[in-house]
Amino acid sequence: QIGESWDGSGMTAKRMAGILRSIGAKDVTVNMNSPGGDFFEGVAVYNLLRQHQGKVTVNVMGLAASAASVIAMAGDEINMGDGSFMMIHNAWAVAVGNRHDMQAASEQLAPFDEAMASVYAARTGMTPKAAAKLMDAETWIGATQAVADGFATGMLETASIKQDTQASATTKYLATVDTALAKSGMPRSERREILK
Repeated sequence: QIGESWDGSGMTAKRMAGILRSIGAKDVTVNMNSPGGDFFEGVAVYNLLRQHQGKVTVNVMGLAASAASVIAMAGDEINMGDGSFMMIHNAWAVAVGNRHDMQAASEQLAPFDEAMASVYAARTGMTPKAAAKLMDAETWIGATQAVADGFATGMLETASIKQDTQASATTKYLATVDTALAKSGMPRSERREILK
């Protein structure tokens, strides 16, 4: 989720700034799977990534929706994983009041939509008007289409997605040995020494 949620989780501009500070001017890879969230946090994270001195690679592993799709546009390279999607739409808000309040809320959202359309247009080469039309339709963009339309620069190669089966197998074997030694009555401190 983009922005801090009730349980303290979520990606915020403050967290991203801290991550980028610790990385320094090195290249950074952002593996993304997010339903979106807070528009302003998304824009702030986007701008932090755009200002980063190293190369920024964004890999959309599952979903980059709403504010997350804005963040994805910050990549020098944007790779779509197999079966992944982007979703772009107009800004959302909750409004309460009479018809004048509703009209005012609608007018307040217009600049946010224009800002997002400009970000998408700058990345894809389409006009802001064409991007706004896609946003109006709440468009879901599959991996191949994202590349074709310029929302992404390429597909994430399946060969580059590695699972360390050796490490997981080793952990499993060590757990089995530890259990057997525990059943034999060996104290924990001795088991730890042997497993080292």
